[in-house]
Amino acid sequence: MHNNNIKRSRISALFITLGLAGFGLSACGGGDVKTNSDFTTVDPTEPVSDWQLVWSDEFDGSTIDTRKWNFEVNCQGGGNQEKQCYTDSSENAFVSDDTLKIVALPAAEGAEQPYTSARLNSKMKGDFTYGRIEVRAKMPSGQGTWPAVWMMPTDEVYGGWPKSGEIDIVEAVNLKTEDAEGNVENRVYGTLHYGRDAPNNSSSGKAYALPDGVNPADDFHTYAIEWQEGEFRWYVDDYLYATQMQSQVRFNSRGEPVGLRHRGWFAEFFNQATGELEVNYSPAPFDERFHLIMNLAIGGTWPENVNNLGIDADALANGQTFEIDYIRVYECAQNPNTGRGCETIRAGYKDEETLVEGDAPIPSPPSDGVARNLTIFDGTPNPNWPAWDCCAGSSPELVEDPERGNAYKFVIGPQPTVMGFISRAAFITDPNGVPSPFDASPIIENGAVSFDMKVLSPPSNPDSTWLFKIESNEASTFAELPLSASAEGVSPAVGEWQTFTFPLQMLADAGLDVSGIDVVMVFPAWDTGNGAEYLLTNVEIAAPEGASPELVLFGDEQNPDWPMWDCCGGTTPVEVQDEEHGNVAEFSIGATPTVMGFKPPDGSGIQFDASALLIEGVVQFDMKVVNAPTNPDSVWKFKIESDGASTAVEVDLTTGSGGVAPVTGEWATYTFPLQTLADAGLDVSAIDVVMIFPAWDTGNGAVYRVDEARIYNPSAGGNDSITIFENNITSGWSLWDCCAGTTPQVVDAGAPYGSVAQFEIPGWPETVLGFLADEGVSVDASPMLANGAISFDMRLVNQPTAGETTWLFKVESTGAATAVELPLISGNYDAPIVAGEWATYNFPLQALFDAGLDISDINVIMVFPAWGTGQGTVYQIDNVEIANF
Repeated sequence: MHNNNIKRSRISALFITLGLAGFGLSACGGGDVKTNSDFTTVDPTEPVSDWQLVWSDEFDGSTIDTRKWNFEVNCQGGGNQEKQCYTDSSENAFVSDDTLKIVALPAAEGAEQPYTSARLNSKMKGDFTYGRIEVRAKMPSGQGTWPAVWMMPTDEVYGGWPKSGEIDIVEAVNLKTEDAEGNVENRVYGTLHYGRDAPNNSSSGKAYALPDGVNPADDFHTYAIEWQEGEFRWYVDDYLYATQMQSQVRFNSRGEPVGLRHRGWFAEFFNQATGELEVNYSPAPFDERFHLIMNLAIGGTWPENVNNLGIDADALANGQTFEIDYIRVYECAQNPNTGRGCETIRAGYKDEETLVEGDAPIPSPPSDGVARNLTIFDGTPNPNWPAWDCCAGSSPELVEDPERGNAYKFVIGPQPTVMGFISRAAFITDPNGVPSPFDASPIIENGAVSFDMKVLSPPSNPDSTWLFKIESNEASTFAELPLSASAEGVSPAVGEWQTFTFPLQMLADAGLDVSGIDVVMVFPAWDTGNGAEYLLTNVEIAAPEGASPELVLFGDEQNPDWPMWDCCGGTTPVEVQDEEHGNVAEFSIGATPTVMGFKPPDGSGIQFDASALLIEGVVQFDMKVVNAPTNPDSVWKFKIESDGASTAVEVDLTTGSGGVAPVTGEWATYTFPLQTLADAGLDVSAIDVVMIFPAWDTGNGAVYRVDEARIYNPSAGGNDSITIFENNITSGWSLWDCCAGTTPQVVDAGAPYGSVAQFEIPGWPETVLGFLADEGVSVDASPMLANGAISFDMRLVNQPTAGETTWLFKVESTGAATAVELPLISGNYDAPIVAGEWATYNFPLQALFDAGLDISDINVIMVFPAWGTGQGTVYQIDNVEIANF
């Protein structure tokens, strides 16, 4: 339950947990194998003895105790477009036979909402920080019902919803609803809400189905949470089914955050000392007092969009009842201030099946020593580095130059100013932009700042001097030089394009700290520039490209430094001839548990430093299963270790891009981005084992082959591109109408575009449209993260009949596990859409990744008018591609 609008277009995705942390199988031997749950170590049917009851309502009288509960009376729909008015009527909430009944009823004809119900809270009458909260309840049933017992912050210390948090003890929707396939809804949910302001709010949780098909609407069950500092646990009938923890940050030797050991919840609030908005990985916001809420909602964004959709009026014709036997709150006597010491736990309660991964942003290291280049502007604006007029209030204009294409035009009037490009928070206006000071220290020896410039009109002051200035770390250091001091040694000439290059070492010698560059400026000397007009493009900080490091584990033959390896089973993997791939590595597993892969000889000291590949590099291999394991439940794994197993990451093979489980007899390619592995805890600078194997002790009988196994940068040496539509739809993709049943067409748009995709929204129902990958197909764009973008051309043929609308661009990963939605105009420098005119739109992959998209698994690309505003629209799209630019 929640107090604000939240999109649940595919509710199942909310509860998917895709953890990357392995469960610890060391490279040698079978130590630290997966722990199976042991329910005998602690009696889970009773809390431990140090839980002490501090507040409760047994509902054993004849009236609702107003010393404990407040009625909420409103028709606001709970922030979720619910269809009830909450009342304080005894028809909607009453106590009888030792239980509280919250009853949803059809409202009188003409009422503001079609149903009435009740919502009670304990604010200022029962407020708690940490403890065990138990609810024994019997749920209502029917499509459209949404019962919940949950908690909201009493004081909102960290801000409005969800910044101060929300704790959902138990909620359910549409119980006992049966779909066309005969599936009966019987799940309950436990969830946390937190993070940034809506619509960028975060949540994480888990669904639980009672054993043996038991339905929560048939009888009473006990739902509980145990809440301690930094941890929550959820229970149904005292079975612990979910655990959530605060995020645990990884630090380097300098104490700088470089990743997360566990990705849990987070808070975002202003640092009182600095005034800066900061991400916080402490127990906040769940370290303040919360109060209880009980309610039965009808309809809303969640229940009406899942199961059989909408609201079943017949199921509610005689009302539905949410019946609560008791609510009890316990305090941990061991340590009431933290709630620790009274845990009702079992072995394995933080295993991969129980521990929920949260939505905390992963911190990036301030400097990792990896050599990178930075493109500030090359015809496509960089939202992290906008063009900038320091002091005169002008806006540099993007113009088309016949020789160089898009360039920024700077104009100086009588007001003194300096101009250029800046990456500081106060000057970034693009919603996709983030401050991005650039660490050029790894390329200081051979790197340079360079740009192309053409003076259209010189300053009216003939004594003016053209200057180049560069600053770092909020102007704490800088270097300022005349343009004639560049490597080219020339001054600007009116009407000519010229290149200017300033070596980084020269700038460092002039006083610049190159590790945090955040402003690059080109301008006539202060108060001498009146009348100057000039163009800039191809602004970059870069070093000449050298050879990209690459480790080939197995190409046409095995690498003698990285031989095929059987950890523990005593076999010798062999090279064999495959009819499709030629010479390949073959591994066979017998009855002895083992893991297999590629590993340098013991004592060789051989390791591979992949740190230079971190941004765009991948671990990639082709694999074919010849014989599947005899155990049908076996799961294929990928594991990689570094520096003698001091760090390791183990994941299901299906988490690699491609995302499919191995099919016997078929080759498939699996790709694991190094950045993802590093974020999960791997030290990529000392890789010394790469493994592919069936899960420990489940591989007996498996025979499989591996080829083209390597660690490398797929985009090194050229621009990759993936075309989705150019004159026709690419194989593996289709033109797609989500919801209205239309069939988008390929039509002739005439020169110069030729055949294009045409989309129409004739009327109701509303819809979204775009390009959808076939099942099992997706695009791994992670190798293009640094410089890539999704781009396309679009023309509006017919405006919506309702007039103006907001056009949106949306991209999703498979199953909508991640998604990013942006205004369409943000991909075209905020230029308005003009009917009848083609325009090009570019959305940088880095911006999409920063907004939360899994770019290794792009599955849907959509362009559409905002929901409910598109009737009558006709529009055309061409040249859809994902490419480096």
